[in-house]
Amino acid sequence: MGQLRTYHNWVMGSDLHSFRIADKESDLQISALGDFRVEALAEIKRCRADIERYIDQNPDFLVTLDPIDVLDDAPPIVVKMARAAKKAGVGPMAAVAGSIAEDVGHALMKRSAEIIVENGGDIFISTRKPRKVGIFAGDSPLNGKLAIEVNPEDCPLGICTSSGTVGHSLNFGIADAVVVISHSTVLADAAATAVSNIVQSADDIPAAIKLAQSVDSVTGVVIIVGDKLGVWGKVKLSEVDGHGE
Repeated sequence: MGQLRTYHNWVMGSDLHSFRIADKESDLQISALGDFRVEALAEIKRCRADIERYIDQNPDFLVTLDPIDVLDDAPPIVVKMARAAKKAGVGPMAAVAGSIAEDVGHALMKRSAEIIVENGGDIFISTRKPRKVGIFAGDSPLNGKLAIEVNPEDCPLGICTSSGTVGHSLNFGIADAVVVISHSTVLADAAATAVSNIVQSADDIPAAIKLAQSVDSVTGVVIIVGDKLGVWGKVKLSEVDGHGE
């Protein structure tokens, strides 16, 4: 199994060509069957331009922490973010990283049969071989020890991580990692934020799992709080083998 680890300082599958693309706040690590920097950057810029243009006209889209309706003529990426956020019960910007990862992934699938796009811990993956996605969980003793197995028949797949102890994204919980799985990376991103927000201690893991179960189209969740672990759904965990392949 090829091994993919979340966040940029974790090594991606060595059988693919990996490159990093950044534009303003967007900082993506991409692995594919070739070097598609030009195409990836063009797609990132398109996504950002659509979102920024909508925010210029509708500033509430940027700041609200609650679901919000968008205008009928809103760009497709804005509509996807709003719909996912409404399902998860969060503000639409909670889905921005997953949305960009997904759009870039779908665009590059036209050129590469294997695509992995990681954007701030949110992953879009389409693979022809079984792979592992390592779970980054900050200071938890479980950090780097567990991986989610991904099979080709389940792809494309979104695997998104939210944390109250890692990263700069707005989060009201204290979980070291909440990983949500869905065929929609946009929804996985929004749901990961919603689930992570309610985790104030390890005792909240059952309630957090129940929330994940209630979000339509979420297929699995992994929650790590310190040395405590909660898992539900179509999730196969394995130990990280420490090798890049």
